[in-house]
Amino acid sequence: MRGQGPSAPGGQAPADGSGPRPAWLESLAAAAYLADEQGVITAVNTVAEQLLGRNAVELLGRDAHDTLHRNALGQPEPRSECPVRQAVLAGRTAQGGALWFERGDGSVTPVAWLVTGYDAGGRRGTLALFHPLDDTEPGSLQEPLSELERLALFAELTTQLTSTMDVEEVLNRLVRLLAPRLADWAVVDLITEAGGVWRRVVVHAEDGDLRNQENLVGPMSAVPQESQLPLSRALRGAASALTGPETYRGEPDSELAVEQGRLFAATGIQSAVIGPIRGLRDVLGALTLGRSDGSHPFTTADLPLLEEITRRAGLALDNARLYERQRKVSETMQRHLLPQLPRVPDLQMTARYVPAPDASQVGGDWYDAFVLPDGATALVIGDVVGHDLEAAADMAQLRNMLRAYAFSQQKPPSKIVEWLDQAAMQLSGSDMATLVLARLTRGGPLGWELTWTNAGHPPPLLITREGATQYLTDAHGMLLGTGWAEPRPDVSLLLPPGATLLLYTDGLIEEPGASLDDGLDRLSRQAAALSHHPLDTFTDELLARARPAANEDDIALLALRTAHRARP
Repeated sequence: MRGQGPSAPGGQAPADGSGPRPAWLESLAAAAYLADEQGVITAVNTVAEQLLGRNAVELLGRDAHDTLHRNALGQPEPRSECPVRQAVLAGRTAQGGALWFERGDGSVTPVAWLVTGYDAGGRRGTLALFHPLDDTEPGSLQEPLSELERLALFAELTTQLTSTMDVEEVLNRLVRLLAPRLADWAVVDLITEAGGVWRRVVVHAEDGDLRNQENLVGPMSAVPQESQLPLSRALRGAASALTGPETYRGEPDSELAVEQGRLFAATGIQSAVIGPIRGLRDVLGALTLGRSDGSHPFTTADLPLLEEITRRAGLALDNARLYERQRKVSETMQRHLLPQLPRVPDLQMTARYVPAPDASQVGGDWYDAFVLPDGATALVIGDVVGHDLEAAADMAQLRNMLRAYAFSQQKPPSKIVEWLDQAAMQLSGSDMATLVLARLTRGGPLGWELTWTNAGHPPPLLITREGATQYLTDAHGMLLGTGWAEPRPDVSLLLPPGATLLLYTDGLIEEPGASLDDGLDRLSRQAAALSHHPLDTFTDELLARARPAANEDDIALLALRTAHRARP
């Protein structure tokens, strides 16, 4: 019975100043304490203080085993014989009874206990739940243990399911919390936006591991409105129900019943409970828990527990789905704002946009390329400060103004950017952005001439056909939106035949905890190694190799390559 355990979110400090007390810990009905990896108590709840007759000040910072664990005679229990410590060292969830804790007055009290792991911002520890027992009634252990297990499960469900916004991860965490703790099988069916049903997860707890049954997942028919069989009713929002293979052995009343009968036949489930997974506005799906031969069958007493599980799962799935919808809207808006690249003779050009892992981080990065009236090609890479839909809107405004100035005024890039900066300050007053604006013109028999200005953006990277690399660090000026009034510089450079020019945003080089130089070195090294590849392959491989593993930002990238031979 393994458990990842709840994360420990921040909480409030008790009035006596003894230290932080997580709100979720205080909300538990059972006595509880948290301990770090060394077994030192880091937090206790009020119920524990009352049961032990000790103030938190007397417990915090002390070894839990040495301070609390005793035998029936009140003598210290050897560490090697302590079942709680053994479970903690093994990293598993465990429970038991007939353990004595020492109270503040020196007496001992018998308790039923449950321990499970928890994760507080990457720091591992232990959550211990305990409940007083009447030591004259050893036969009364089972019910308190059941209550403690419920409390631990609810704490884990809340923290594990709400700490991710990915639907697949919510489902994976849900089934791992339930099997084999409550069932041998766990099945999740979700209603699609089109009204169909998709069997998303079927897992089996076997030999301590969870095994995905991929042959049983996939699309199913829409929810039948007339069927009175348990799965159909649950998907319409009816209350949880007991069921078993006998329910689906008769004449099926729908295609969904056929699929459910196939599930029972393939898995050997002999007893099951099915409950609706409800969101805030509608039914999202259904959860089926099944037990095989050799396990105690489910009873009606298990239905309230299932209802509470599906309620918490529904809230987490609802949030994850809303998040995914926001992400799709953001990505769609961003992609529609990005332009089609022009076709320019003797010049290859490609671009990529990679959204951030976090939907709230989508919006500010863009690229652009267009042919000017005098035949020159304008190249732009930019990044609006801020990462949301408002940043995407600001980006679109800047891009359109930049295009208008570049088309109407035959001026160097520096002058265009100066006008853009002044106009942006007048319109928004505060939005800041970085960008590189370049003009690419034919330089006669020597090939292509690049003239550019840089407003606070990462420098373009030039890669020769032979793999030599050079960052174009000249022409660097202040970013837009600061009120900087000094003239901006321009620099010109002849591009060698067969050279690749890379314009990119900072998501390709920045990584939390690492220096910017590390990211620039990595990009330069990988670009050199890929210089001989076709441009599309070069771009895709460069993104795969150079993008930081801990990337939290979106990436815009514009790459172009000159012809191998200059035109005579």
